[in-house]
Amino acid sequence: MEEPDTDPPLVVVPGADPSARQLCFEWGPAEVLVCETRFGRKGGSRTHPVPSRSPSRPQSHPIPTPIPSQSRALTGCVADAAGAAPGSSRVFVVHRDQDIYIQTLRKLFNESHGIFMGLQRSEEELAGKSRKAQLVQVSKNYRSVIRACMEDMHQAAVSTRDPALQGQYSTQVSILSAMELIWNLCEILFVEAAAAGPLLLRLLDWVRLHVCDVDSMVREVLSSESPSKHKLFWNVVDVFVLQGRMDEARHLLSKEATANPTSMTMYKILDDLMKKMPMPSLGNTQTLTELELKWQHWHEECQRFLQDGTFASNPHMESICKILLGDEDAILEKKELMTTWYHFLVTRLLYSHPTVKPMELRFYAQSSMDMFLGGESSPEPLDMILMAAFEFEMHQVIKECSIVLSNWWFVAHLTDLLDHCKLLQSHNLYFGSNMREFLLLEYASGLFSHHSLWQLGVDYFDHCPEYGRVYLELHIERIPLSTEQKALKVLRICEQRQMHEQVRSVCKIMAMKALRNNRLGSALSWSIRAKDAAFATLISDRFLKDYCERGCFSDLDLIDNLGPSMLLSDRLTFLGKYREFHRLYGEKRFPEAARLLLTLMTAHIAPCSFWMTLLTDALPLLEQKEIIFSAEQTYELMRCLEDLTAGNVDKQKFQEDDVETTKVEMLRLALARNLARVIVKEGTVEGS
Repeated sequence: MEEPDTDPPLVVVPGADPSARQLCFEWGPAEVLVCETRFGRKGGSRTHPVPSRSPSRPQSHPIPTPIPSQSRALTGCVADAAGAAPGSSRVFVVHRDQDIYIQTLRKLFNESHGIFMGLQRSEEELAGKSRKAQLVQVSKNYRSVIRACMEDMHQAAVSTRDPALQGQYSTQVSILSAMELIWNLCEILFVEAAAAGPLLLRLLDWVRLHVCDVDSMVREVLSSESPSKHKLFWNVVDVFVLQGRMDEARHLLSKEATANPTSMTMYKILDDLMKKMPMPSLGNTQTLTELELKWQHWHEECQRFLQDGTFASNPHMESICKILLGDEDAILEKKELMTTWYHFLVTRLLYSHPTVKPMELRFYAQSSMDMFLGGESSPEPLDMILMAAFEFEMHQVIKECSIVLSNWWFVAHLTDLLDHCKLLQSHNLYFGSNMREFLLLEYASGLFSHHSLWQLGVDYFDHCPEYGRVYLELHIERIPLSTEQKALKVLRICEQRQMHEQVRSVCKIMAMKALRNNRLGSALSWSIRAKDAAFATLISDRFLKDYCERGCFSDLDLIDNLGPSMLLSDRLTFLGKYREFHRLYGEKRFPEAARLLLTLMTAHIAPCSFWMTLLTDALPLLEQKEIIFSAEQTYELMRCLEDLTAGNVDKQKFQEDDVETTKVEMLRLALARNLARVIVKEGTVEGS
């Protein structure tokens, strides 16, 4: 992991022909957009590797060959976005993590997220055995999720009638099975760090759980009329012995002794040997020295019976005795029953080196694989991963899994767990961040390409201290805000993390969408939330224009409850105060309404284009029986009217528009009458 890969594997884009046309690409957060250009190819093609991590500033580049990927960053779901005619250019979308879109894997992503969060919140004060037990339990929880998902996938494969889907599900079952196999071994060797003695017991459990499932064979044998005569009888006994399941093997052998009394003596001896076989204990009931002494005595006893020819008349029992002695040739004769070299390894350790130490595993593992494969076949990628684990090369395990497995889930969560075990503290990558954070960032970036799983990705970014916030800011801005509910979720996430720029961005986007749909109230609400004065002014103008056309306001609840938010812009303040004027007028609080109307004009809060509307609103107040406007206020209204009609542009407008001319004349008449009434009233008061 400390050197960059020099020869990344290629991912071919189906349908694209780089030998005929140049291709260009554009990075996205979770996919690459590839399109054909109109430029033809000249000269030979060459490989142009694409880096596995998308840059923060995507740029377009011409590329002459199918897209390669470093490690497994691009895993090839390709969608042709243009069903184009021959000769036209096409667009392809190359997804990074196609597994994110498999419905049956949703359980894996959702439930493991809860385990991950619980691990981050766990008390770091726990130490020693308590901390180790907690980490082992976390590992088992992860494995239980993998197994549950695998069972669901298996059921889906059985129930579907679509051959293509069945093949896809079966492939995923195989991948999940391999993931659990690797994880369980890492749990034994790295998380639990089992010592000599208990280590062998853990490996036996590992083999029994993952490698050989003999239950169906056992049921078939036991359900027959004469189990000992069944053709698979000795196969089942051998498998039980190879897996160290002595009680079950002895139970089956008792059926053979019952059916063949002549073999009773051999059975009793073999049964006694199997019963007395020393086994390590999980507790501290015996030391390794005591176990080795007991095992040596037992081994000598088995050797004596074999040399005496006790089992010579029964080849099956003789073969079992050889296995008990750890005869490698006898064990390899059962190669078809074991199926894998790591089963052979554990069986070999059980009967030859039961007190094997963790650091000795590498030698036995390598020799066991060589002996089992025998040069007939080469190791598979899974074999190399398991071998790296037996060699305690955990970084190599993570690297190989990153290349082989189809998504980042496995390596991200395993690395996080190993980091909590304090096993990766000294390992930094050549490009900056540590390995745990790098893998979590990659996994979370993939989640953000999904329409709902992106919410899980937020928490993973939160627990990446170096680059997590930067990645979150980059990805959250690209979430499609398809509904208002989704926008509110994004907004809440941003507000909780004080991501002020992203909050403004989301609000502006939603305000613009609402404005395009003529939902002025929603648009105004979003612009206020964004604290965008310019946009709030624009929407306020739309409200005023709508009022002029319809004669009433929409979204009264919002305007009536603007509160301090109306101070965001002068136009919004005017909108709020103008609505307050209408409310006061409706409540017949005419003096207050008149003062507010005059203030809106004299304070120059109202736009000049709206003055005529305000003056027209003053007409009913001027015509009231009770005098509302004082002489001073009436003079102010007159001045405003003259200022409005004095401008050259406005003057020409009023001269050409009969309606406007009529309004002006009516206003002048009403103002003159009101002024006369005020003077008479004030003079009368002074005279008295």
